[in-house]
Amino acid sequence: MDQSLRPIVTLGFIGLGVMGEPMCGHLARRLGRTVLAHDRRGEPLARLAKDGVVAASPAEIAARADAILLSLPDGKAVESVLAELEPGLRAGQCVIDTSTSPVSLARAIGARLAARGVGFADAPVARTREAASRGELSIMVGATEAVFAHIRPVLDTMGTDVTHCGPVGTGQVVKILNNMLVFQNTAALAEAIALGRRNGVAPDVLLPTIAKGSGDSFVLRSHGMKAMVPRVFPERAFSTRYAMKDLSYALDLAREAGIEVPGAELTMRRLRAAEAAGFGDAYHPVVLNVIDPE
Repeated sequence: MDQSLRPIVTLGFIGLGVMGEPMCGHLARRLGRTVLAHDRRGEPLARLAKDGVVAASPAEIAARADAILLSLPDGKAVESVLAELEPGLRAGQCVIDTSTSPVSLARAIGARLAARGVGFADAPVARTREAASRGELSIMVGATEAVFAHIRPVLDTMGTDVTHCGPVGTGQVVKILNNMLVFQNTAALAEAIALGRRNGVAPDVLLPTIAKGSGDSFVLRSHGMKAMVPRVFPERAFSTRYAMKDLSYALDLAREAGIEVPGAELTMRRLRAAEAAGFGDAYHPVVLNVIDPE
């Protein structure tokens, strides 16, 4: 199957949200191929038209694209879109799911498409919206060696770190565990801010000083300094609800493996408290507001 994947001349892209829109733009600008795109909203399609991206239905994308990328909110959305695409898919095409979705779903889709001669890779992305805009994402890929080699030039247009993690499903494993650590680190920062503030050290002194020592981290410098210190938690960023969704996938993995993860379970309780307090659509470091309310 892998050896018969057809050359990628036309690309499809479905899901032009916070990450998907800039990713699709990079494909059109950097790869020099025809890009067909679909989203339920017209605004991102209108913005991408200047880069030559052509609006199309899922059925048109399935019929015309050699490789189809998905950037969708969750596993349910991935299943829904695949149901629209699959009747039109043919042997030699390739589907690349850059969404974060359950490992079991990625493996089921991969097996189902492989039986029809269609390549599949789970290739979830990490880092921020700003990194997506610069084409500097970290992309974690689960695929056969041949599929990975086939799609690598496409992924290189969107990311500076593209890693083959193993067979189908392993990209999702790495991404889910990456996010589990981010959410736990964010909750730990909120605890540190709360303790520091109650002992006479302001957050804008605490975090920059810790950043000079062994407690430094990407989460401290990005989530901590840019969002938690000024307490700016915008919508249209990686929301509390998205964090809960991704962390639920990690908890599923833990249950399946028979491993206790009390740190992740505590973090989930705090995210749920943030959602219950009305912060479900806010940027997920808003968990600070329930750990250290002003």
